[in-house]
Amino acid sequence: MADTIMSERIIRAGYAYSGRLLKLRVAQVKLPSGRKTTREIVEHPGAVAIVPLLDNRRILVTRQYRAAARKYLMEIPAGTLEPSESAPACAKRELAEETGYKAKRIRKLFSCYLAPGYSTERIHFFLGERLVRTKARPAEDETITVQSMDLDEGLRAIETGKIEDAKTICGFYYLATHGKGQRRKTRRRPSAGLTGDR
Repeated sequence: MADTIMSERIIRAGYAYSGRLLKLRVAQVKLPSGRKTTREIVEHPGAVAIVPLLDNRRILVTRQYRAAARKYLMEIPAGTLEPSESAPACAKRELAEETGYKAKRIRKLFSCYLAPGYSTERIHFFLGERLVRTKARPAEDETITVQSMDLDEGLRAIETGKIEDAKTICGFYYLATHGKGQRRKTRRRPSAGLTGDR
């Protein structure tokens, strides 16, 4: 009820751009305060990201040039939903196309909005397990290399800025705190001076 009361009301809207992948919608809205303002919204069909486990600790990652970032980025496999395609089917397809592996078992982890301040894109995360080799089929405009990375190595790469991709950071941290990828807990030994009588 509170969301309905506080929501913005669209007065008028139209498309400033319509491309192969994205549309840019410009909307004039009226705020709950009565003030009017403009929202620029990138409409996106949605996407998937896959954390492919070779074993309990090693993850497949891709490396490709990203024109928007103007650099090569290390990422987990991901891709855009095709019309009428389910998220699990898209995850299986993208994993095989980008890495040359298919997952005998795929499990939904979570979904989130990538940048809700200006985009409708919602990305669905999956865990891919029991990987078997198949033939990679990257898109004609993609040049992708694939490597495996230990979970701890990946977390260090995030901390040092070698991994900068948001979906990859989400995937690695999720794996580090849930399920099979969770870091092994070790008992902390008491420090000197903290044992014995006080």
